[in-house]
Amino acid sequence: MDWDKLRIFHAVADAGSLTHAGDTLHLSQSAVSRQIRALEESLGTTLFHRHARGLILTEQGEFLFDATSSMARRLDNAAARIRDSEEHVLGELKVTTAVGFGTLWLAPRLGKLYAKYPDLKIDLLLEERVLDLPMREADVAIRMKEPTQSDLIRRRLLNIRMRMYATREYLEQAGTPESISDLAPHRLICQKPDQPQVAAGARLVQEVLAQNVASTLTVNNYFGVLQGVLADVGIGVLPDYLTADHDRLVRVLPDVDSDEVPVFLAYPEELRQTRRVAAFRDFVLEEIQGYRRMQSENLTS
Repeated sequence: MDWDKLRIFHAVADAGSLTHAGDTLHLSQSAVSRQIRALEESLGTTLFHRHARGLILTEQGEFLFDATSSMARRLDNAAARIRDSEEHVLGELKVTTAVGFGTLWLAPRLGKLYAKYPDLKIDLLLEERVLDLPMREADVAIRMKEPTQSDLIRRRLLNIRMRMYATREYLEQAGTPESISDLAPHRLICQKPDQPQVAAGARLVQEVLAQNVASTLTVNNYFGVLQGVLADVGIGVLPDYLTADHDRLVRVLPDVDSDEVPVFLAYPEELRQTRRVAAFRDFVLEEIQGYRRMQSENLTS
C-alpha cells in the first residue's frame, strides 16, 4: 500500500469529509477523491459509504482506520521524541483533568511552567469524562480516582476532601452554624448530587440538603460554586485544595467533610521518556509539594 494514500485516507476518515480533509492536507477535494479511489482500487474494496452528510467507514474501512490510527500514534511519539532533547522542551502536550481542578488549581499555576519552558504548547482539556490515554485522546491525565486502563504509569498526588466554606463577611451577617442542623436557615451553594462529580462530594451534598436548608444555589462546576461563596451568597461545598489560594475562605463545621478522594497523575507507558511529559510531571509534583507545605504551615499556625 502507498504510504501517501494511507495518509490521505486517514485524514479523510478522521474528518468524515473530503473537503475538510483537503483543507487539512492542503489538497483540492478532487485530488483527495482521486487518491481514495486509487486506494480502494488497489485494495479491491470500498472504504467509505457516501451520503449527504459526509462519509462513513465501511467494515473494511474501519479495519484500515484502526491500523492507520496506530501508525499515526507511533509516528507522533517518534516525532515528539526526536524533537525533544535533553536541553529543550517543546511541542504540544494534551492534558486532561476535571473542570474544577483544572480551572481552580492547575491553570493558575501554569505560568510557572511556561516561564521555564516557553516553547511548550499545552492543550488543556477540562471535562468530567475520562479520556482514553492509550488511544491518545490525551497525553497526561489528572483524575479524581485511580485509572483502571492498562499500560498506564500512575502516581498518587494527594488526597482531597469536600468541605464547607464561607467568607467571614457572610458569617458575620448570617451567623456561624455550630452544628449541621443549624444549616437550615442558610443558603447552600453546591452541585446537584446527580451531576457529574466525585461520589464523595455528592454524598456530602445529599447529607447537607437533608437538613431542609432554606435556600440553595446549584452550579454545575466548582468554579461557579467558588464565585458564589466569594460573593457572600452563602455557604459552599468545595474541595479543600482551594484554601491554599483563597485566604477569604473560612471553613464551616470543621467536623463535617466528605470521604477522602485520591488524585492521580497518569500517562501512557510509551510516553515515559518524552521530555514534555517528564517536564509536566515534575512541575505538578513540585507544585503539590509546595501545596502540602502550605497546608502544614496553616495547620501549625
